Amino acid sequence: MALKITDVCINCDVCEPVCPNEAIYQGELIYEIDPALCTECVGHFDQPQCQEICPVDCIPLDPNHHETHEELLSKFKKIALKTL
Repeated sequence: MALKITDVCINCDVCEPVCPNEAIYQGELIYEIDPALCTECVGHFDQPQCQEICPVDCIPLDPNHHETHEELLSKFKKIALKTL
């Protein structure tokens, strides 16, 4: 699954810079996560860095974007190839 940021977000700016895939961006009201770029940090870290650093715990799994570990790893590899 990709992650999503809920409306509990306080716009503290700590999640965006820790995302290795640059999937987090400032939305109209709160930060948002692009599910096409979110790999839950698979390929980079053991745990999603945005969840680790979020002070208000507002970044759950997005039930609308269900992906297996293998699918997330495949997405990571595609994203990594584009950045080379």
